[in-house]
Amino acid sequence: MENNEQVPQNQEAIKNEQQPAAKPAAAPAGAPRRPAGRRHFGSRRKVCRLCAEHIDEIDYKQIQVLRSFCTDTGKILSRRITGACAKHQRQIMRAVKINRNLSLMPYN
Repeated sequence: MENNEQVPQNQEAIKNEQQPAAKPAAAPAGAPRRPAGRRHFGSRRKVCRLCAEHIDEIDYKQIQVLRSFCTDTGKILSRRITGACAKHQRQIMRAVKINRNLSLMPYN
């Protein structure tokens, strides 16, 4: 008789092990999902400063504007760093190259 009594108990234990674990309760609908003030994604997208100021064309004579898009050694900064759009980046490139030929800006 002991065997008969133990079999149902073992089957109940097996049934309890096979059942999936209960999922934790979800946050209420009105509660924020993450703490305020923390960003999980990259920084904010940069806006082209020249487009924001409604500058259509960059002239090689605008040396102060061009220097802000170059390093101290004269290297042209990339779009990723400056946030300039493709159109203005091409104009910056052309103007800096003209200034280098005229010895207004350094080559290196």
